[in-house]
Amino acid sequence: MMIIKPSTALRNEYSSISDMAHEEDVPIYITQNGEGDLVVMSIEAFERREEIWRLRAKLAAAEQARMAGQPAISMEESRSRLEAIYGQQA
Repeated sequence: MMIIKPSTALRNEYSSISDMAHEEDVPIYITQNGEGDLVVMSIEAFERREEIWRLRAKLAAAEQARMAGQPAISMEESRSRLEAIYGQQA
């Protein structure tokens, strides 16, 4: 679903656009003079998108390393790293 609003709506209907951004959880495209100008979204949606991009960058780097023949970490090393981050599991 794509929501498109004119720039005047941003000025005149800020509260309803803010509510829509939170309720619909999708970007709202703002136009000016009939042309795309801005995208508005909730902070939560923005942060989720940023986290997805960070994860994709990490996956791409890991794939490049794999393709370059760099050795992968062992299961023991992986477990050790996870325990260091999350603590020893019972």
